[in-house]
Amino acid sequence: MPKGTVLVDEERCKGCGLCIAACPQKVLGFSGRLNRSGYDVACMERPESCLGCAFCALTCPDVAIEVYREKVAS
Repeated sequence: MPKGTVLVDEERCKGCGLCIAACPQKVLGFSGRLNRSGYDVACMERPESCLGCAFCALTCPDVAIEVYREKVAS
């Protein structure tokens, strides 16, 4: 099973929550940390469940998310 990592650029994130809603594995949530603009930014709450599907990154209107997928040994 692939394993993914989501990196959120906290200064670009506007806390809209679209990435949280788009995640089929419910990996993302709000961090409770505010960026310089005062937005509660998204973060990985359940990193062990991330598959690296990148739905979150595709949904983000501010291009604040990068997704990396680990290579799985065959």
